Amino acid sequence: MPEHQKPLAGLKVVELGTLIAGPFCTRIMAEFGAEVIKVEAPDGGDPLRKWRKLYEGTSLWWYVQARNKKSVTANLKHPGGREFVRRLIAGADLLVENFRPGVLEKLGLGWEQLKADNPGLVMVRLSGFGQTGPYKDQPGFGAVGESMGGLRYITGFPDRPPVRTGISIGDSIAALWGAIGALMALRHREVNGGAGQVVDVALYEAVFAMMESLVPEYDVFGFVRERTGNIMPGITPSNTHTTRDGKHVTIGANGDAIFRRFMQAIGRHDLADDPGLADNAGRDARRDEIYALIDAWCAGHDEAEVLALLEQAGVPASRVYSAVDMFADPQFIARQMFQTATLPDGKPFRMPGIVPTLSDTPGGTEWIGPTLGEHTDAVLTGLGYDAAHIARMRADGAV
Repeated sequence: MPEHQKPLAGLKVVELGTLIAGPFCTRIMAEFGAEVIKVEAPDGGDPLRKWRKLYEGTSLWWYVQARNKKSVTANLKHPGGREFVRRLIAGADLLVENFRPGVLEKLGLGWEQLKADNPGLVMVRLSGFGQTGPYKDQPGFGAVGESMGGLRYITGFPDRPPVRTGISIGDSIAALWGAIGALMALRHREVNGGAGQVVDVALYEAVFAMMESLVPEYDVFGFVRERTGNIMPGITPSNTHTTRDGKHVTIGANGDAIFRRFMQAIGRHDLADDPGLADNAGRDARRDEIYALIDAWCAGHDEAEVLALLEQAGVPASRVYSAVDMFADPQFIARQMFQTATLPDGKPFRMPGIVPTLSDTPGGTEWIGPTLGEHTDAVLTGLGYDAAHIARMRADGAV
């Protein structure tokens, strides 16, 4: 797709971030046409380049997380490197950073300095605890945000310690809030005539904002939500069950009409017609009974039979997908949730498709995550540095 057809075409973004929260925020923007210039340290760059499974020395995750981005190197401990970055930000619409609060200020790259150069700048700041408050100077990774924000406390089974999800969900949620905040601030600047501003995202608050009714339930009733395994207390039935062939199926039959159809489909007409189970409150009061009978029914049938019967009855259900299931699933394929790209040595590989799907101006993948500093010379030249100056900067260790 021509670049001008993407919704964020013309938006210039500078990324001063590593690993997950900041880079995921800018990845979304890069996928939809923004020019994202990622600033990395010359001595190795973003640690994500070496995280999880490596192919020829580079993380496959990196190729996805940094797709469509330009990589430049700058030594922020060197005056020349800082001057380069400050000039770069002076011409940007948006800066995304996830340093600990105060670090950029010590480098002369804090908000007050940057907005003096660029009054229209929107600065997204992602950190463990935000830019203010008594915890602001503490290190705070996604795991801490998930714990403090309430997610880990309610995740797992009641007779076991809290568990984490299988991905860095706290960082990713913060990244999404950062992208939303950035677009709101840009909208204000461009439509309402406002100046630039800071979007302050704390990881623990990003998770906390997702905690549904936790706050009012505690405040009004003193109710503390606890770990409940795979069920949703107050919403019945919604659970994961094991089939005869050892597969796991999630069934969400908590709608009144859906529950009735479910019971009819499995031959429990007595429960389908039971007035005490006609609404969610009645079902939740008898959830142990309901889950026991669903467990028993699933245990007597293979996965394929369970899913076919529930599909016919119009009951929401799904196998619990692994990567193997996703790669073979026609829905994933029809929705283009896998894109084929090429690794540097020519090997084709699949990466996740673009979310969300826009009907007229969809996002896309122009290139995979770049090599370290791949675009440094081009970006410096675009800022007015000549070849001799660039050579001196390299010799001095500024870039």
